[in-house]
Amino acid sequence: MAIEKPSPVGSDGRYFEDFVVGDVYEHPLGRTITATDNTWFTLLTMNTNQMHFNDHFASKSEFGRQLVNSGLTVAMVLGLSVSDISQNAIANLGWTDIKLLHPVFVDDTLYAESLITALRTSESRSHAGLVTCFTRGLNQHGDTVLTYTRTVMVNRRTAHRQAAHFPAAKTPLADLTKHDEDT
Repeated sequence: MAIEKPSPVGSDGRYFEDFVVGDVYEHPLGRTITATDNTWFTLLTMNTNQMHFNDHFASKSEFGRQLVNSGLTVAMVLGLSVSDISQNAIANLGWTDIKLLHPVFVDDTLYAESLITALRTSESRSHAGLVTCFTRGLNQHGDTVLTYTRTVMVNRRTAHRQAAHFPAAKTPLADLTKHDEDT
């Protein structure tokens, strides 16, 4: 049986009721990892392995060039999945079985896709449910660079929404366009 891709939802993301076991999401964005991304993440996280920030050192390794910090790879693939999986999350509950399957290098572009593997209502929060997915990251060549299983607590559509986060403008937008027409 072929798995159909679910239809996209709006920018407000999916709620618990929107998930179906077996759904596959090819997450919409790709992200090229730059040397700056790799160096900053590596130094910010206090990783002192020179394979991630010293070109001369890395050039003498079996890879012949810098490796992207695996923590950055995991974080990037996770981030790529947010719009489909956890835009309405309350909390990540865990990652298991993280596997790094192919090296990632500076200037590689990462993509991600997820398969929904389990759903259940939350026992502690009636306004939420638990979504479990298997996610893989791919590079621009289609190589699987990592896989993991993730469980996240996601709000139901009927959950009390947080207070609006967009600030109230002091000047209505329409007033700004009137001003431009007057000049």
